Amino acid sequence: MTTRVVVVAGDGSSFSAGLDRSQFGTLPAVLDQGDEAALDTIGGYQSGFSWLRRPEFVSVAAVQGHAVGAGFQLALACDIRIATDDAQFTMAEPSLGLVPDLGGTQVLVDLVGYSRSLDICATGRRVGAQEAAAIGLVNAVVPTADLAGAVDDLAAALCAAPRGAVSMTKALLLGARGRSYPEQLLAERQAQLARIRALAEEIHGSGTDA
Repeated sequence: MTTRVVVVAGDGSSFSAGLDRSQFGTLPAVLDQGDEAALDTIGGYQSGFSWLRRPEFVSVAAVQGHAVGAGFQLALACDIRIATDDAQFTMAEPSLGLVPDLGGTQVLVDLVGYSRSLDICATGRRVGAQEAAAIGLVNAVVPTADLAGAVDDLAAALCAAPRGAVSMTKALLLGARGRSYPEQLLAERQAQLARIRALAEEIHGSGTDA
């Protein structure tokens, strides 16, 4: 069975409270590894978030309560975010003397722009669900009791289209920022040709999952 949708949700009343401040005592140990190993360690943490952008599935963050720091960036790592009306997003790292380092900076700028991103990160203020929806940070806001149903409805809608078409469309959208317009047009042509081939094979009975 192929996974079409990955849902990321918290266990309890909050999505994620972020960094445990007691871990600050381990910071010297990170430096003791040497720069190269320390960068590799951070890279390992980043890979734990960036896999959610893989094109073979669509990732959905179901956010309720607090999404703080790494929790905020985990929500940003997902393709789509649905929040409850009590959700609050906080990028706490700068307030703790650190920087967001789990891939959240680029996605945040893409979603809400540079100025809003700097405001959210540098002040460490809480962004409520309604503001998050107004600035494009989340796709929808629902009552807490309706979150599971809203996620189920979205997952069903995402699974209604052929898997190959959705995954190739996600890949096109993810790569659009790094391509020139002519390059994007070429990528679209190539993807469309692949889809036509897949559909032709399905019509002739040799395709299994278009």
